[in-house]
Amino acid sequence: MGSSNGAVFPSVTSPSPSQLSEAPTSVADPDPTSLLIAQALAQTSSSSKRGIAYIRGEAAHEADYNLLLSSKSPLNWYYTWLPTVAPSDIFQGDQADTIEFVPTIHNNTKVDEDLESLKSLPASSKHLFTFNEPDGTFETGGSDLTPQVAARVYIEKIVPLRNRFQISHPSTTGSQRGFQWLQDFNAACWAIDPENGCPADFVVIHWYGDFVGMTSWIGQLAAWYRESKVGLQGELRVWVTELGVPGADMAANHAVMTQTLPFLDQLDYVEKYAWFGQFRPDGANNWTGAGLSLFENDGGLSTLGATYLGGQTTGFSVGDKGQESSSTGGKGGSGNNSNSTGNDNSTDAGAGAGSGNSTSNDTSSGTQGSEDKGSGSVSVASAATSMLWMCVVTLGIWVLE
Repeated sequence: MGSSNGAVFPSVTSPSPSQLSEAPTSVADPDPTSLLIAQALAQTSSSSKRGIAYIRGEAAHEADYNLLLSSKSPLNWYYTWLPTVAPSDIFQGDQADTIEFVPTIHNNTKVDEDLESLKSLPASSKHLFTFNEPDGTFETGGSDLTPQVAARVYIEKIVPLRNRFQISHPSTTGSQRGFQWLQDFNAACWAIDPENGCPADFVVIHWYGDFVGMTSWIGQLAAWYRESKVGLQGELRVWVTELGVPGADMAANHAVMTQTLPFLDQLDYVEKYAWFGQFRPDGANNWTGAGLSLFENDGGLSTLGATYLGGQTTGFSVGDKGQESSSTGGKGGSGNNSNSTGNDNSTDAGAGAGSGNSTSNDTSSGTQGSEDKGSGSVSVASAATSMLWMCVVTLGIWVLE
């Protein structure tokens, strides 16, 4: 989960084409017009689903987060892959009190210490993520847990937290390996506790790859959680906390983003989601590539960043910059998070993440293309997008009237 430049990144292996063919496509492509209206309305609403992750290390820039988490931004939650909050200086004014922080129990190496950290969180923290990619290794950002060990720790340590938080099941990689891990975890849960299994309030999903693959993966997990005895409490609620197309250029990522955001906005059982790219190109590693970046190297919003923040609808444009901080203590989050890094991801995996996830681009590179379309086409796309949003908002208001 680390990189050679000090940034901290997670990693995941997306399904190969053969694996995708096995996944049911139970999520149909919605009507494009309804998606555009839904997205315009979602971005002007206080009930926005969008959030962001805070990345520790050299890739963290306070000014960038000041912009992402500003009062006019549609982003209303964030996480750190840790049970502790991000440095306070990345927020403007009282935004730290209004944006929900979602803590994570990343693995089982220091659960008791992590549980103690949860006690200091504000009441606005109402959700809890558990065990990040347990089917992956520490070197790739996973928690490297067997289903049996995870089930035991979950029942003993995590389930009692339901009197304070709404808790998620572990979030696996977006692969059939991850799906098999979930099935084995569920079996272990019922073997340990035949009456309750491993109760959970919501489901966390990771996906790195193209749009069609994402709909298949979400559909597969949604069908399993709805049709199987898995301990889910109440109706299915999904958070997609990692999204993007690693290794692809920005044009390809933007094409996927413009399909993905409205799709997730209108899918009623998807409660929250977060794009993975809250860094500048010079903070990317070999696995992520620069095409995921929400910012340019000068700190201005990229085309992706402006789109993710709502574009003209919410008052954001390509090139917008956040407020520079006069302090440097928050960079990397060492001030607030030094007691929580522990063994979460102590191994530097910059090169390993790139080679270890070479298959993750199988579903995206072929269909989305990897050619560099140049800055000219990006500018044209940005202008076209802005004009389109203006039309969409007008249409949305007319429909509401």
